[in-house]
Amino acid sequence: MKPTLLVMNRAPYAGTLARAGLDAALAYAAFDQPTSVLFAGPGVLQLAPAQEPAPIGRKSLRRLIDSMPLYDLEAVYADADALARHGLAAGDLPAFVTVLDAAAQRELQERHAHLLSF
Repeated sequence: MKPTLLVMNRAPYAGTLARAGLDAALAYAAFDQPTSVLFAGPGVLQLAPAQEPAPIGRKSLRRLIDSMPLYDLEAVYADADALARHGLAAGDLPAFVTVLDAAAQRELQERHAHLLSF
């Protein structure tokens, strides 16, 4: 099987693509497909703790992200530059998320046969 990299680059509640990307990642993992997830750009905001989207009628995406290890989805990464740009620190992230610099992100992309962007 060829590995797939899902790149989450949308802010968490600016539409439906962020949720669709997370659903796709969990579906790939549920069917034992080799899958990695990279949170990049505004997508790193999906990793922010203490999200309170109830006033806009949404459920917290962070809670869904926290469930990724239950689906054996542990190849999860975050863009170091985007985290800094959006004021997030490594300590704000779930423990299973690995922070990558730009060079490591390029290597990650090269290791995957398919790339889906959400």
